[in-house]
Amino acid sequence: MKVLVVGGGGREHSLAWKLGQSKEVDKLYIAPGNAGTAKCGENVSISADDIEGLVKFGRDKQIALAVIGPEAPLAAGIVDAFEASGIKAFGPSASAAKLESDKAFAKQMMRRCSISTAEGRIFDRYEEAKSYIASRDEAVVVKAAGLAAGKGVFVCDDPADGILAAEKIMCDKLFGEAGDKIIVEDKLLGEEASILAFVDGRNIYVMESSQDHKPIGDGDTGPNTGGMGAYSPAPVVTDEMMEKITGEILVPIVDGMNRLGTPYKGVLYAGLMITAGGPRVLEFNVRFGDPETQPILMRLKSDLAEVCLSVCEGTLSEANLEWDERASVCVVMASGGYPGKYEKGKKITGIEEAERDKDVIVFQAGTTEKEGEILTSGGRVLGVTALGDTISDAKGRAYEAAGKINFEGAYYRNDIADKAIWRGDK
Repeated sequence: MKVLVVGGGGREHSLAWKLGQSKEVDKLYIAPGNAGTAKCGENVSISADDIEGLVKFGRDKQIALAVIGPEAPLAAGIVDAFEASGIKAFGPSASAAKLESDKAFAKQMMRRCSISTAEGRIFDRYEEAKSYIASRDEAVVVKAAGLAAGKGVFVCDDPADGILAAEKIMCDKLFGEAGDKIIVEDKLLGEEASILAFVDGRNIYVMESSQDHKPIGDGDTGPNTGGMGAYSPAPVVTDEMMEKITGEILVPIVDGMNRLGTPYKGVLYAGLMITAGGPRVLEFNVRFGDPETQPILMRLKSDLAEVCLSVCEGTLSEANLEWDERASVCVVMASGGYPGKYEKGKKITGIEEAERDKDVIVFQAGTTEKEGEILTSGGRVLGVTALGDTISDAKGRAYEAAGKINFEGAYYRNDIADKAIWRGDK
């Protein structure tokens, strides 16, 4: 069958890499793709936000399955549009995608479904938010309610910083319309974890656990990014903890969406804080995480195309996925200055040398190819991902590979996966 992957980042490179291994896939297209996806299939010069253009392409090329990567087209209704044209699309409808595109809606759903999350309030007026934050004497988390590319969250240990964050979001329009409404929450203490699950409307298949690293600097310092690295599995998520996450978070939210009349299909991502009192939800995302997808798919042995089809067809209960028992670590190499201003067009060298290790894949995110050279074109440029018998082993391979890659201004954290290693490298 012919498959179309929508998107052009590291997540989409890893999806294309895995889908390209499927015995079911005869032809693979990626729109718009990047220099890395060009090695997995055929890149198509159509923006991920051009829903009309993508659907027309799908009809013209007789695409059997569209796999949607980014959140913005999902929120805009790309799955609805594909399905209306008779093309199977992996991802939630626009109404179900509100779990990510509208954090106020997600907060209300968590309350309705009795899902444990941080105490918080929703504001659409800056002065009211300012007064509330000023009345607090403890740390707060301020979030833009709309889509902000993973950067719309400010963790403020001093409430005064929370007021500044609210001003940036609501008054300065740092994230545009995404900041018309904000959520102000209590800061949760614990260790973060990312749980991704396939959902076909009723059935849930939980993938292997992972942990992302959002802040730009070592030791989780500095501003939030789209993600500076990830690893799988996350030792903080024990078997007992996974049972609680499934029974107390995933099942209730999927059931709640059904009762609302908006069945959820696709990948459901629960960003969690594992606290002393158990798992609590930080956020829901409605697609594969980036960079969590890279280490998770490195460990997936099963046919991803078959799983995506089973989700679309409502037959996920028949799926039985096989996973590599080894650990995987992804180190993101970013442009200097990210998540602020950065320059593009820097020549990248060393990728081939890094991939000489059979257990290393360099997933490309912000790259483009020009006259045979690979150049930087985004903030997060590469996701250097490695398998290893232990997390320490995988980390060592990932960093050894990253050290072979060069481009002007290249930056990466040096402590990806250290939290797992401190736990005993299980």
